[in-house]
Amino acid sequence: MEIQQVEGSLVCTQRVPGLHRVHLRVLRDARGKRVVATDPVGASPGNWVFVVSGSAARYAMGDARILTDLTVGGIIDHWEPDT
Repeated sequence: MEIQQVEGSLVCTQRVPGLHRVHLRVLRDARGKRVVATDPVGASPGNWVFVVSGSAARYAMGDARILTDLTVGGIIDHWEPDT
């Protein structure tokens, strides 16, 4: 698991069948690297979240048929990032 910050939503009108009706978020790690993750919890821009990867990401979506290798596992209520 890693901690990342939500930058915003990613809108894609054309998707493979395994990603239909799945919310996508653009996340940024502490080094500034951007990634895209599926989001079953409804994170908003600016939220700090933890993500799960690999096969655990598919199960975190609640449906192992969803094609993802990175999923938001939860929104962090309190955390003080290193500055």
